[in-house]
Amino acid sequence: MIEVGKYNTLKILRDTTVGLYLGDEDGEDVLLPNKYAPESFSIDDEIEVFVYRDYEQRKIATNLTPKILMKEFALLKVFSVDEVGAFVEWGLEKHLLVPFKEQRQRMQEGRWYVVYMDLDEETDRLYASNKIDKRLNNEELTVEAGEQVDLLVYRRTELGFLAIVNNKHKGLIFQNEVFVDLKVGDKLKGYVKKIREENKLDLSITPIGYRNSNDPNCEKIHAALTENDGFLELTDKSAPDEIYEMFGISKKAFKRALGALYKQRKITMDKEGIRLVKE
Repeated sequence: MIEVGKYNTLKILRDTTVGLYLGDEDGEDVLLPNKYAPESFSIDDEIEVFVYRDYEQRKIATNLTPKILMKEFALLKVFSVDEVGAFVEWGLEKHLLVPFKEQRQRMQEGRWYVVYMDLDEETDRLYASNKIDKRLNNEELTVEAGEQVDLLVYRRTELGFLAIVNNKHKGLIFQNEVFVDLKVGDKLKGYVKKIREENKLDLSITPIGYRNSNDPNCEKIHAALTENDGFLELTDKSAPDEIYEMFGISKKAFKRALGALYKQRKITMDKEGIRLVKE
């Protein structure tokens, strides 16, 4: 069966005036329009395409790259809103519908939201949902304390930032432990700091062992280095104003933190700047 919302590897069956017809082992076929067809091909070649439904709800193939796949999350922009819901841009010609019943709050044109893509089994149509929490499950965790994980920030709260963990679970990055410009939609590596009662996950965006042995100023510098490919054009000779503008700390505190990081062999320093030591 050719599945919508996913990549399918299909065989080229025939070449027509409107495009290539591709088929699977079950005998189902789908059209790959001329504008998406490869320049050179042979009948019976296998080709990987993404399949979705066109405006007439027919399965259609494309070589365009979607910004979201089935059962996954992504930050997408609302293209328009009408009487049935909001339509988000996801890299394909036909926009993806977020029905009103799947909106946590009424979505607005031009704004960005983290959504989840799913399939309506009754109609076999793709749709997106902005009700993220109900798509996440912490009852049976697949992560452990100290483990590195993939994070997608999906909401800011009074306590900090809620993040999707490995496309499965929900966790919290506490505000007082964030030393970078974090925002909704950011994808980054993180760590499971602690698993609390009811499988609630406390998350960290810096390595756990490192955080437990360094003060906040060290963490700020380490996080900034990580976000800037391991290099900063600052040294212990830099002007106090430059240091304060980047980290909000005094030059004395900055030099003390550099000394601690250097002793722990986390950084090297030269006249050009600070470099993160690769572990």
